[in-house]
Amino acid sequence: MFQWGKNKKTMELEIRSPIPGAVIELNQVPDPAFAGGHMGKGVAIEPTEGSVYAPFDGKVAHIMDKSKHAVIIEHKSGIQVLIHVGIETVSLKGNGFTPHVKNGTKVNKGQLLLEFDIATIQAAGLSAISPVIVPDGLESVDHVEIHDNQKGKGSDEPIMTVHLKS
Repeated sequence: MFQWGKNKKTMELEIRSPIPGAVIELNQVPDPAFAGGHMGKGVAIEPTEGSVYAPFDGKVAHIMDKSKHAVIIEHKSGIQVLIHVGIETVSLKGNGFTPHVKNGTKVNKGQLLLEFDIATIQAAGLSAISPVIVPDGLESVDHVEIHDNQKGKGSDEPIMTVHLKS
């Protein structure tokens, strides 16, 4: 939902979990770039099913063509969210991933974007933990609020709210 913030000075965008599963803190991700917040602010999902859904209405800004392991969704406000399935999964070269969208595709909240096989990821000795990040460097973003009370909730719960500069 895109709405005015409580102080009426900023706009807010609620980000729903794009992957069903337990929400964990970013610092628990077994990758120093994500865990250290170097990619941006966000959370990670310990997936219970191999599906990625659009967390809001927008468009596919980028999906990794060869590896198919990550997708960036862009809201009409310019906010982008990176959904990175698993850790080091680029090494699978697309094996176990089935995209359902292409670059530039307009998507609706809840639309299936990508399917992945958790067993294939784990059989390769990789983690299926999936970071969901608001990338650093988006000038319209004032701050990202992480909803700590959403750990372990289903995929329809907001996991973070992005506050835009006025």
